[in-house]
Amino acid sequence: MTSVGMRSPREVGKMPLAFGNEGPSQPAGVGFRQSSIEAQGSSASLRSLGGTSLVVAILSPFLALASASVQRVLLAIVILDIPFQFGTHFFYREDDAALGALGGLSLSATTLALIGLYLSWLIRSFANRNPVPRVGIGINWPLLAYFGITAFSVFVAQDVSLSLFEVCLLLEACLVYFYVAGNVRTRQDIVFVVSVLLVACLMESVVMIILRFTGMPSTIWGSPAHIHIDSDPKEGFTRIGGTVGSSNFAAAYLSISITCAASLLFTNLGRIYKWLATAVLALGSIALILTFSRGGWLALALSLALLCFISWRRRRLSLKAPIAVLALLALLYVPFHSLISGRLFGDDRGSAESRIPLMNLAFRIIEDNPVLGVGANNFTVVMGRYLTSEFRQGFLFAVHNKYLLVLAETGIGGLVAFLVFFGGTVRKGWQCWNLQDRLLSPLALGFAAGLAGHMVHMTVDVFRGRPTQQLVWLIAGLLAAMYRIASAPAGQDLFAKVT
Repeated sequence: MTSVGMRSPREVGKMPLAFGNEGPSQPAGVGFRQSSIEAQGSSASLRSLGGTSLVVAILSPFLALASASVQRVLLAIVILDIPFQFGTHFFYREDDAALGALGGLSLSATTLALIGLYLSWLIRSFANRNPVPRVGIGINWPLLAYFGITAFSVFVAQDVSLSLFEVCLLLEACLVYFYVAGNVRTRQDIVFVVSVLLVACLMESVVMIILRFTGMPSTIWGSPAHIHIDSDPKEGFTRIGGTVGSSNFAAAYLSISITCAASLLFTNLGRIYKWLATAVLALGSIALILTFSRGGWLALALSLALLCFISWRRRRLSLKAPIAVLALLALLYVPFHSLISGRLFGDDRGSAESRIPLMNLAFRIIEDNPVLGVGANNFTVVMGRYLTSEFRQGFLFAVHNKYLLVLAETGIGGLVAFLVFFGGTVRKGWQCWNLQDRLLSPLALGFAAGLAGHMVHMTVDVFRGRPTQQLVWLIAGLLAAMYRIASAPAGQDLFAKVT
């Protein structure tokens, strides 16, 4: 007999054994339930893996924005977009643009890049739980005041849509300023921004020179960048604006950039950078000549004179760099001697004289609207009420004087804020120059000199478009960053010995 729970050897021999298990096997039903549980576990793991992959796929763009290399690419897009103007205008009004107004709402590569840059800034602020001591960008009160007054002028504008076009463009320029001022933190960053600025100027100069001798369709290979060429058979020359805009806009862009290139020759950077600066000086000067903009020529001459004189006078530096710059410009003058002389001293068919009636027109508008102005971008809207008999056959356009234009459209407060912003920006460059930093001081002086020349140029043109405004606001932010870096203790800058 067998006791309860005991089996005979024969029965034991008939029992199946589990694989790899020395104990007795489980019943078949139990094994099936175990397989089902394992299958459910595998399915849950796959679902978890799929959910994780989906989260990673969603977060990948935001993780990429936190990368320093992506941020640099986006910032380079903002800089390259200054001369090449990749973008379009919505609600474009051709008739208003023909009279000198900003004709539409701008959407450009800069707009999209700024969205990415500010998202990156926000992500880094949240992600960094143990941040290094934060760098304050400093509130630029004149800039904020100018933007606020311009935005307020919408309420007095006769054409609100036109006014909003300019407010949006100014907002974009302010965003460029604050990003550069707050995120350019090392000397390496400064070198990167300046290098991209010079590369952009070199590329634009090549495009303009090619246009002079070949001509091209209104767009480059179907891209959103537009070509600007003004041929005048009676005068015997063609004015090239390239992709920047009008020839005067192109001249302003080139005069500031060339001065920056010249200042780089006074720094302690290596040969590669100085060869780049020399190329910009040579090709950029040729492109500037091809604009036939007397205001641009004057701005460059004044900027380079200030740069060379102050560099030599205050630091007693060698005259090799100034002499090299002047010699290069003199060599470039020789092939274009007759054209330049004709433009400077020949008959301009009333081009300069036509600006006087426009200034008188501006004064009449200002007299009636001295405090609030007529609203941003509304000069051309109201000027019909102030026309006199001299405009029956005269040139009718927005006043060719940026200061009078700001005064007429935003009132005395807008003009004061505008002037204080420019004066403060030049002063910031001067302060950085006085810090005697071998890298940053010469660059700051070059930017300040370039802006000083541009301030003179603004007395003879409108400069309402995006290229010059974006360039000036970027330089203002860069000067704020340069002054902060140069005045910081050397131990806080990992790239203090960049050469």
